[in-house]
Amino acid sequence: MAASIRQEIQQHIEQVGYLQPAVHQPVHAPFPDEISHDFYRALLRSDHDVGGQPDVPIPWQEKEEEQWELNTYVTCEVLAWRGVWNAEERRRRMNADLGQTQYLGHPYYGRWLISAARVMVDKQHATLNELIDKIDEVKARYESGA
Repeated sequence: MAASIRQEIQQHIEQVGYLQPAVHQPVHAPFPDEISHDFYRALLRSDHDVGGQPDVPIPWQEKEEEQWELNTYVTCEVLAWRGVWNAEERRRRMNADLGQTQYLGHPYYGRWLISAARVMVDKQHATLNELIDKIDEVKARYESGA
């Protein structure tokens, strides 16, 4: 029985990483007697706050960072040194602002990249088109082996 529950949880986690919500319905602020206990808990819990939630065990693995992860870390630190954002803003954008689908569907430094791109556009340090053009340029350079 425990194995099937773990399999169901693992399957759910994998699906959340690949699926966007199909239907979004705006919700007005409900009256207190309309809020169930589960809904209240869901409102209080952010995506990255999974303490006490059912989950499958995650084995500890010693991992050496890949080059893109190191580059991402350095880029984000430079953004902080230049005053574009601070550590608290980075954490908020990376953890709370992404939403559950993106939070669970991207690796750790992938969330850093998304957050960095969003802050660069939001604070008008770059336009979305400039970022897209740069991504295309880097992809082409990578694919050509240069």
